[in-house]
Amino acid sequence: MAGGGNFFARVVQYVANELIVERLSNHPSFQRWAIRTSKQMEDLSKRSSQYKEQAAEQARVYAERLKEEVAKAARDAQKRL
Repeated sequence: MAGGGNFFARVVQYVANELIVERLSNHPSFQRWAIRTSKQMEDLSKRSSQYKEQAAEQARVYAERLKEEVAKAARDAQKRL
């Protein structure tokens, strides 16, 4: 009996989901919201990749400066010996 009730619940859920999806996909307000959300996500993705590139460039510059400072400190230490 429990298995039959579970099957019936799944069928009802499936039909409800199909109706909801069908109605939402044909609703102009939902379509506008979906397009607007999609554009916002694309913009966020683009901006995040730009920030990622900037951060990588800054990290490269800082690493290069650190390398130069360490080399300079090593040369100075060699001169003192």
